[in-house]
Amino acid sequence: MWRFNNFEAGQTIALEDYPVTAEEIIEFATRYDPQPMHTDPVAAAHSPMGELIASGWHTCAIAMRLMCDAFITDSSSVAAPGVEQIQWLAPVRPGDIVSGHCMIEETRLSRSKPDRGVITAHVCLQRQDGVEVLHMKTTALYLV
Repeated sequence: MWRFNNFEAGQTIALEDYPVTAEEIIEFATRYDPQPMHTDPVAAAHSPMGELIASGWHTCAIAMRLMCDAFITDSSSVAAPGVEQIQWLAPVRPGDIVSGHCMIEETRLSRSKPDRGVITAHVCLQRQDGVEVLHMKTTALYLV
């Protein structure tokens, strides 16, 4: 199990490959971000992107899934106070395979709750062609 003491500044945790399908893009966007460039391949062809692309929020959800698979579901994580920064750098399209890493920037003990530690991390996702698609800076609390 990953606990606060298992993390250290500079540590990098690999996030495995995730294949993105048109069906998943449309399903996610239909529920959460129903813009035509995410839900309708015909309309998307006439959008500035010229084709169906994943919602940025979908890309964030994929990053969360990959972090859960890599370490969060087997950890002492108790809360996430927030995401300080999100950058959507390039589109994710049907057929793309995204992967990435989570780099621990800082670890410190909580000032108000001594049984918890605060971890700040940078999350980066890229497509199979090496193009970065997402950067996030997150903060989470873990039991010591």
